[in-house]
Amino acid sequence: MIITYYGKQFFKIAQGEMTIAVNPVGKSSKTGITARFGADIALSTTNHPDYSGFDQVAHGGKVPFAISGPGDYEVKGVFVRGAMSESEIGNKKYINSIYSLDLDGTSIVILGAMTGSEIPDGAKEIISEPDILFVPVNAEITDPKTSAKLASAIEPKLIIPMDYDEKSLKTFLKELGEEGAEVEEKLTIKRKDLEGKEGEVVVLKKI
Repeated sequence: MIITYYGKQFFKIAQGEMTIAVNPVGKSSKTGITARFGADIALSTTNHPDYSGFDQVAHGGKVPFAISGPGDYEVKGVFVRGAMSESEIGNKKYINSIYSLDLDGTSIVILGAMTGSEIPDGAKEIISEPDILFVPVNAEITDPKTSAKLASAIEPKLIIPMDYDEKSLKTFLKELGEEGAEVEEKLTIKRKDLEGKEGEVVVLKKI
């Protein structure tokens, strides 16, 4: 599995011939982030330009199966479950979807632009000690200390912070005692590499 980070909460997860886009940035976003590739599946946690650019990952003859809300999905052997939570961006409230997916035997949870310190009851049902957790570290959405506590409570093997800046990332890592976390250009990892890990943090550089 190869995980690449483009900024905000925009990731590409590639496993064999399967490519999944997470929260692609839309054309109308003010972030200035651009990336074009073809995805088989595209997940959007929040109906906001920073997280819902499905058109940006339709490329090279590929048009992704777009998932943008709670529910159960199966696409090309990948199982995805989404549960509702809340988000607040720029003083405006949004519905946020927390996703859990199984990709070739690796369980992944994506919290999205979740606001608050508690996982909603409906989402707890789909989260169970995942292998990899994507957690927001954006002080404008959720306090980094709160994000760190959430990550610890979920008990993943590997934690990948997203939507961070230098200050919020520093606070997040300090709270977890992971100031020496590895910083990678991209993450290449196999299922066996996750064995024995407990809450290890990997910071991915923005491409």
